[in-house]
Amino acid sequence: MIGRLVLPLMLIAENDPSTAISLHWIDVVIIVSYCLLILVAGWVLSKRASEDIDSYFLAGKSLPWWVIGTSHGASGFDIAGTMWFVAAFFTYGVKSAFIPWIWPLFDRVFRQVYLGPWIRKSNVLTGAEWMKTRFGTGRAGRLSHISVVVYAIVVSVGFLCLAYEGIGRFAVVFFPWDLSIGVMSSADSYAIGILVFTLAYLLLGGWYSVVLTDLIQFAILTVTSVFIAYIAMSHVSREALDAATPEGWDSLQLGWQMNLDWSGHIEGLNEKIKSDNYDWFGLIIAIMFGKGLMVSMAGPTPGYGMQHQLSVRNAREAALENWWMSIVQLIPRFLMISGIAVLGLVFFAPMVREMTADGGSFDFEQILPFVIREFVPVGLTGFLVAGLLAAFMSTFDSTVNAGAAYVVNDIYKRYINPNATPRRYVVISYLASILLVVVGIAFALSIESIDDITKWLTFALYGGYAVPNILKWHWWRFNGYGYFAGMIAGVVAAIGFKMLNEANLLQIEDMYSFFVTAPVAAVVSVVATLMTPPDDEEVLKKFYYDVRPWGFWDPIYQKVRMDHPSVEKNHSFGMDMLNVAIGIVWQLMLIIVPVALVIRHWDMFFVSLGVLAVTSLIMKFTWWDRLHQFDEHVVVE
Repeated sequence: MIGRLVLPLMLIAENDPSTAISLHWIDVVIIVSYCLLILVAGWVLSKRASEDIDSYFLAGKSLPWWVIGTSHGASGFDIAGTMWFVAAFFTYGVKSAFIPWIWPLFDRVFRQVYLGPWIRKSNVLTGAEWMKTRFGTGRAGRLSHISVVVYAIVVSVGFLCLAYEGIGRFAVVFFPWDLSIGVMSSADSYAIGILVFTLAYLLLGGWYSVVLTDLIQFAILTVTSVFIAYIAMSHVSREALDAATPEGWDSLQLGWQMNLDWSGHIEGLNEKIKSDNYDWFGLIIAIMFGKGLMVSMAGPTPGYGMQHQLSVRNAREAALENWWMSIVQLIPRFLMISGIAVLGLVFFAPMVREMTADGGSFDFEQILPFVIREFVPVGLTGFLVAGLLAAFMSTFDSTVNAGAAYVVNDIYKRYINPNATPRRYVVISYLASILLVVVGIAFALSIESIDDITKWLTFALYGGYAVPNILKWHWWRFNGYGYFAGMIAGVVAAIGFKMLNEANLLQIEDMYSFFVTAPVAAVVSVVATLMTPPDDEEVLKKFYYDVRPWGFWDPIYQKVRMDHPSVEKNHSFGMDMLNVAIGIVWQLMLIIVPVALVIRHWDMFFVSLGVLAVTSLIMKFTWWDRLHQFDEHVVVE
């Protein structure tokens, strides 16, 4: 979750006021009307959301999979990520389609194929509460539960710091008014104002507000994405694009090295490729692909990704939600990204050459406002800015809602007041949301480099998170003590890595820290597990019967059969891995098809469209037709 916003923040620089958009009064009216609309919607939904915490945090698990999937996809359609993709596509061309594997983007394919249904069968409210279904409620279970709660809160605060920084700096570009007050810059004023406004409608409608905002945002951005792609195809010929880009820019062929020479086009981009450490592009993608497989098998981090899994109506819909999420997010988003980048390459490149001619810096952030100012008409500009603003807010409100759920359900309800009324829990949810936002803003104002902290969270700290969470799914003997020890060891290793790096005792890029902390967490997890007794047998039997995971579960399976002779072992490992492999190719085509269309690379377009059709047809038989298996042994609430 966090990783998807790390790299975009690296590109945020001080804004050039000359690039700010001059909003027409019609655009201002559209933006204000949108804000009033979602406030009214939050007020209308407040009664349903305030019934109990299940309604407030998961909308009562009543919304259909396509609504949750659209919401989930829209939450990832953030403006910072979009601008980073524009920068990547501008620089690296079609090969940039592989860059999302670094996070990895294909983690949702794993959730689509099997992990989403496994998660949903728990029928819990948060990822931390899920721990009791796996490790029980004894001491070991409590330790594992606490470790996830702490991790979730740290992650939420880190996200909120990032949201504060990103929203403020981008708002300065999109809104022309100077709101500096004393020591507070315009960026600070915009950030606080937008976050407080978003918090207001979130408090009113809870998860219902999150989902509704996401749906409105998706509709607005999809329309504007199609329009921007149309403008790019209307204004940029294939010949003009070829003249503006180096040889190999439009090639998907992946070698060990980038082999992209910008000399004679835009001076400085060759140095940028080296500074981004992407000159050995194929090698980096291969390494990150391996990391991505581990991250994906661990399942979603305890945040809004987990909340989307838990809010669908049943296990089968958890699989469908992830499938639909890939479709609704990738196709419209990459129509917008490729359209903006193509217009920038042809019409913005002269400004870039002028800026870099005397050694000046190139600010990718200026491309989007340039394209909007020069090519998007009055009225549609208002819708586009409202949609981009909603994109930022949707990521923010999802993060606050998820973080507050852990505070209320996993701290207050479990340890402080387990017998409170439903209404009291909702009130505490309001307070928890406010507290999280205040803490996030406070940290954002006090931390010098949010980028460094966020990279540390996503690469170093996540290495410690991934291994224990892989083991919890696939090895029956792995217990709560092993989970807790592995998580703590991962945190200690991540802190140690950062301290040694800052002291120049290590010279390792942050993105490779995963491969330092993960082995530490793995060794400690296994050693701690083997030195302590197994978890309660009844807990393991119930978990296996309800979830039915594949992996090293045979001892538990044999004991479950004694109570339920008709129970069959999950033999889907081979089919699931086949579907994962096909699904990764299928998902990649969801990026390539709109990109190839906009750049008019017709050979690539028709080949990728054909691959998309073939992989879809295969998965119709290997995945879609087998979804009924998740309807079996569903826990009834």
